Amino acid sequence: MSAPVHSFALATASGVLLTLSFPKFGHPAFAWIALAPLLVALLLEPESRTPKSRTAESRIPNPKSLPHSLMRAFALGLTTGIVFFTGTLYWITRTISVYGGLQVWVAVVVNAALIAYLSLFPAIFAVVMRRLVFSLGARALMAAPLVWVTTELGSTHLFTGFPWVLLGYSQVTMLPIAQLACIFGVYGVSALVASVSAAASLIVSSRVGQVGPTEAGHYVREVAAVATAVLLVAVWGSLRAAKAELTRAGEPIQVGLIQGNVDQGEKWNADRASAILQRYLGMTRQAVGEGAELVLWPESSTPFFFEEDRDGAERVRTLARQARVPILLGSDQLERGRPEKYYNSAFLVRADGTTAGVYRKMHLVPLGEYVPLKRLFYFAAPLVEAAGDFSPGVEAVLLPVDGHLISTAICYEVVYPDLVRRFVTGGSELLTTITNDAWFGRTSAPYQHFAQASMRAIENGRYLVRSANTGISGIVDPYGRILAQSDIFQPAAIVGRARFLTGLTFYASHGDIFAYASVVATVMALLVSRRQKRHV
Repeated sequence: MSAPVHSFALATASGVLLTLSFPKFGHPAFAWIALAPLLVALLLEPESRTPKSRTAESRIPNPKSLPHSLMRAFALGLTTGIVFFTGTLYWITRTISVYGGLQVWVAVVVNAALIAYLSLFPAIFAVVMRRLVFSLGARALMAAPLVWVTTELGSTHLFTGFPWVLLGYSQVTMLPIAQLACIFGVYGVSALVASVSAAASLIVSSRVGQVGPTEAGHYVREVAAVATAVLLVAVWGSLRAAKAELTRAGEPIQVGLIQGNVDQGEKWNADRASAILQRYLGMTRQAVGEGAELVLWPESSTPFFFEEDRDGAERVRTLARQARVPILLGSDQLERGRPEKYYNSAFLVRADGTTAGVYRKMHLVPLGEYVPLKRLFYFAAPLVEAAGDFSPGVEAVLLPVDGHLISTAICYEVVYPDLVRRFVTGGSELLTTITNDAWFGRTSAPYQHFAQASMRAIENGRYLVRSANTGISGIVDPYGRILAQSDIFQPAAIVGRARFLTGLTFYASHGDIFAYASVVATVMALLVSRRQKRHV
């Protein structure tokens, strides 16, 4: 038994609205109502459509219909997920086709597999919500924020996770709302945004005959509670951002961000290596001349292995000594042994030219630095060969700068909230992230990536400085304000002020307790629903 066509139209609408919630084509406002169409579709399942005049007892569903209802809910949620992730991850096809050596049709299949996997989480969300509504009635829609956060947490951690475009990221530019992240992290923002969709779907339920007038009146308090919560967060967030105490705390430092804008096709061209290195050295001198006290180069910025090319490394060390400025740079690293291991690493060169420390990337990019389920993707042999060489680092190494500790997240590591938090609780006073977003081209991905990185600054109460090969490079303060930002695919040497900070936000101290509490609440709600038979 298939769901009505209009239900799939509503599920598709949710996917479209979710897509439009993120840069570069969307606007944060869409996020607040994005889940409402899907929730209404779940409420409008055939067993739920009854005349207003019927009594509550006559609306008791046949328990035998539940399995079919849940199957339809799964299909609806999957539809939402496929539309959403196709609209936000479309750029992966180009990336693995151009740089992974795959034919376009194979790249489409590989990207489709990732989209299908991520779409399972909205599908699970829909199944859980349908189960709750089936047994507990329309009021169970108010559990949607907790259930949604539970599935987001799953997408973050299961099978190494791929937590791209979590709902809360849509609000990173809405500073009053985004301040909630310093308490409950990005998941807390996701829940707040989802709560508006839940309230909106309740309102719709009273307009389409799903509840009687008396029952509809009972939902006023739920809707009022959501409106009050959003208002309180907005007012508190506005005051917090306006007060901006952290922008006057700690020791200031001038940071230079080098955006070399090196074409990915030229990066490992031996004939171009000297010119590429000279470009970075020259731009570094420019940044130091403008007052930079710490210089960041992007991920894999050196056209050689830093520890393996003595001449190239010495030119970098000589510049650090001459300028008396430490340089943080990205370069691949070889660990000799049987077998040999390769790491995507960040090296900190002290002002005296010596190496202060090395951080090895811990979260590798699926389909970029390794291929999950290689045997399954046997038909993508060029991609497996190109992406299968890197090993993950095992330690969240902090790097010393002038008596302070800093951390660096390499590339998409910055979208893992708990990893960055671990840096901060370990003593990091300044968040840095280095990346090479040249793979993304002129798509939405660089803008999505920068927005997600910015959320880490708010969560942890730290300045975040970001150097990207082709952009976006920039400086973000602890409240999410962008103090400096480059354009994409333009060379740039940005110099701006950040601060070393030591205090901990509630989120930094306690982590994702809200997200895990949402998991517990979701499980409890499901247990309660098994004991209930009435639905609205």
